[in-house]
Amino acid sequence: MTLPILKAEIRYEQDVVSARQRTRQIAALLSFDPQQQTRLATAVSEIARNAFRYAGGGRVDFFLEGQTPPQLLVIHITDRGPGIPNLDRILQGEYSSKTGMGMGIVGARRLMDRFEIQTSHGGGTLVTMCKLLPRNSRLYTGPHLQELLGQLIRQGPSSLLDELREQNGDLLRTLEELRLRQEELARLNRELEDTNRGVVALYAELDERADHLRRADEVKTRFLSNMTHEFRTPLNSILALARLLLERADGDLQPEQERQIFFIRKSAENLSELVNDLLDLAKVEAGKIVIRPQEFDVDNLFGALRGMLRPLLLNTSVNLVFDEPENLPPLSSDEGKISQILRNFISNALKFTEQGEVRVTARLSDTGKDVVFAVADTGIGIAPEHQSVIFQEFTQLENSLQRKFRGTGLGLPLAKKLAELLGGFVTLSSAPGLGSTFSATIPIHYQPQQSYGEVVVAPEVDHARVPVLVIEDEIEPRLLYEKYLRGTGFQPVTARSLREARAILETLRPGAIILDIMLRGEEGWSLLPELKSNPATRDLPVLVITNVDDRVKAMSLGADAFAHKPVERRWLLDHLHRFAGSSLTRKVVLIDDEEVSRYLLRQLFPTPPCQVMEAANGMEGLKLAREELPQLILLDLLMPELGGLDVLERLRADQRTKEIPVIVSSSSRIDNDERSRIEGYGAGFLPKYRLTDGTAAGELRRLCIEMGVGDLVTEEIRPGVE
Repeated sequence: MTLPILKAEIRYEQDVVSARQRTRQIAALLSFDPQQQTRLATAVSEIARNAFRYAGGGRVDFFLEGQTPPQLLVIHITDRGPGIPNLDRILQGEYSSKTGMGMGIVGARRLMDRFEIQTSHGGGTLVTMCKLLPRNSRLYTGPHLQELLGQLIRQGPSSLLDELREQNGDLLRTLEELRLRQEELARLNRELEDTNRGVVALYAELDERADHLRRADEVKTRFLSNMTHEFRTPLNSILALARLLLERADGDLQPEQERQIFFIRKSAENLSELVNDLLDLAKVEAGKIVIRPQEFDVDNLFGALRGMLRPLLLNTSVNLVFDEPENLPPLSSDEGKISQILRNFISNALKFTEQGEVRVTARLSDTGKDVVFAVADTGIGIAPEHQSVIFQEFTQLENSLQRKFRGTGLGLPLAKKLAELLGGFVTLSSAPGLGSTFSATIPIHYQPQQSYGEVVVAPEVDHARVPVLVIEDEIEPRLLYEKYLRGTGFQPVTARSLREARAILETLRPGAIILDIMLRGEEGWSLLPELKSNPATRDLPVLVITNVDDRVKAMSLGADAFAHKPVERRWLLDHLHRFAGSSLTRKVVLIDDEEVSRYLLRQLFPTPPCQVMEAANGMEGLKLAREELPQLILLDLLMPELGGLDVLERLRADQRTKEIPVIVSSSSRIDNDERSRIEGYGAGFLPKYRLTDGTAAGELRRLCIEMGVGDLVTEEIRPGVE
């Protein structure tokens, strides 16, 4: 959606000043801060002055674009002059002239989010400049825009003297800001000089202490792990012996003896619970907890928990209720870990609820990406000042029920850490006397979580394929793109956030970028002008595939294509080939002593993207394969001097060529021994008679797909072949 704001003609020199004034007024009405107002006005006046000086005049048009906030301020400056010579050198900062032409263009480009020039010799020039509105600005529609235009008309252009005063004020403010920054820089330099001498010694001490802490943490974890295992053996013996005595295995017990043994067993059970929780916490802290995701239904999970926790209901005044989940999809996560979280919640609720109920529920989150498990009780509740500490290890609140049911103080901290390992989080809602609700929000699809502070590891890239950076935080679209690009010349490289995408772009230059606008906790709008203003990424094609319905804004910010989710495979491949296909060179080597056969086989491969190279004998073919490392080799079986099977054996014996897919062709039938050798080397077989009966393309396509190089052949029937 494009909303026009104002048009201003540039016929006289004072019109340049008026354009600057109008830009400042529009920027102020659109909630830009004073610094941004000055930047916008400066950029417009520089380009408008160029239009007046070199083209004799022009026109400035102001627009708003976008249906979603923040909208985009678009400024077009057009002229009918002779065009801009040496534009590429000007934009690269390599051109200078006596008049200073080019300096204004380069400076204006730095001040905008998006800057584009279209020029031709004798055909005039169009300069497009874009700036995203501030995040706190309103969404301007028809009525709001009319109100803005009314204010703009009432303001009117200022006099030249007023504009001169305004520019002088801008200059004084800028100079004052520079002076303050220079003073601040000088002060910081002095402070750095004062502290720099101690930094080296401090780093050495910190390294020593960090190493000591690391060793201590390893010793602690190893101690907890080993000791908890050592504790289990005598504890299990105590529990087993106590059970035998209470079952009267060796004769009857006196009432006092029975009571004493009951206390022994109870203490051993409490100690066993503490040992188990300590071991689990030690595993979590040591990073040794293994997440085993598998698909399961919440119904089955609740059924298992219902049977497992019924024996804990010692108080008949409390009901344990499991609400049947409705319309929940299957979860792909660690069922055992989720069960452990809920067991801790439920056992905690049962301890501190004297009457009423403990209700267990599960529902889909508002985003539809998570399941919210909740355990609500009608117990004693928790005061607000204590709610932040109960998830700390060994924390127990003082109350009468706490003294009655002593716990380890590790259950809730363990539940919190397990939820975070699964990519979720735990929340608490409670009030004294009104009960508590513990909730665990768990993603439907588990994916390994990467903390914000971790270093992004450079992805492994298959150099035979063109990398495509996929900036997408949802697992379903990522799996869809991986499926779409499987067997093609494009390799998806995933980034789940803008920070991760920027880190990948520092070490990898992809052939194209697929960008979702709505990421978790951030928007992709800011990345588009960042990519297009950076010389290193300016030429990268960006395909915006999102649920946000704002094509105009995406294209104005520099997107090369726009589509709504879910995108079709054909659309995606067509646009990737269109924008990144030039870097997709696929090599095919034909080794055949018959020139006619090589000619017919060559027709089966499209050019581009395939580069087909020929060898007339086995030795020449081996040399070509080792030098070029193609994506596919077509090998004739019967050749003089060095036959096809001998060539195939040497290809498989060479580390450089052993993984290259090979298809053997022959004009005669092959015997069982030859077929076994071909299959033993992992090669395919294409009879040459298929070149004459019209089935060669289909059979070749099938073999290439089986070998993972399906992108080498097209789905269309090539004229003259079939």
